Amino acid sequence: MKTLLLTVSRGTELIEKCVIICAILLMMVNSTANAIGRYAFDRSIFFSEELNQFLIVAVTFVGFAYAVRKGRNIRMTALYDSLNDRSKKALLTLISLATGLLLLFLTYKSVFYVLEIKDINRLSPALQFPVYIVYSIIPIGLGMASLQFLIAFVMNVTHEGRYLSYEIKDGEAEDIGV
Repeated sequence: MKTLLLTVSRGTELIEKCVIICAILLMMVNSTANAIGRYAFDRSIFFSEELNQFLIVAVTFVGFAYAVRKGRNIRMTALYDSLNDRSKKALLTLISLATGLLLLFLTYKSVFYVLEIKDINRLSPALQFPVYIVYSIIPIGLGMASLQFLIAFVMNVTHEGRYLSYEIKDGEAEDIGV
């Protein structure tokens, strides 16, 4: 079981890093080229803003999954911090399961949202690109985040200690180093 969780965790981490790095680099190149075009040639790239919006969607949803993996997602810990170790583990296990299932449900619903956009053949204004292709990153990112919470749930049920993700124990969240 641990080998399977490690394989899934490492595989999704590679995808997350690739999407985040490529999207941010593409935003940088796109914004720089647009600024140079606007100020040096008095011509903007007509699709620049639209492309950056698409890339922000990718960074947001896949970045959320990466943040969960590294234990860097936003957590409300006022009540949690006041509990003893056994209660903390029980609460963290429950939160991991509930959040994982909620995100799984949102993944399910977002698939239908993307399919609805596909059915109406919605195109982006500037590029005339099918929007459903870009928005398909939403269920992918939600699904990957759900998977991280469910892996944390399994780790909390099967191991000593309190796990925020496969590799991060409570109180040991890493700096985000992509």
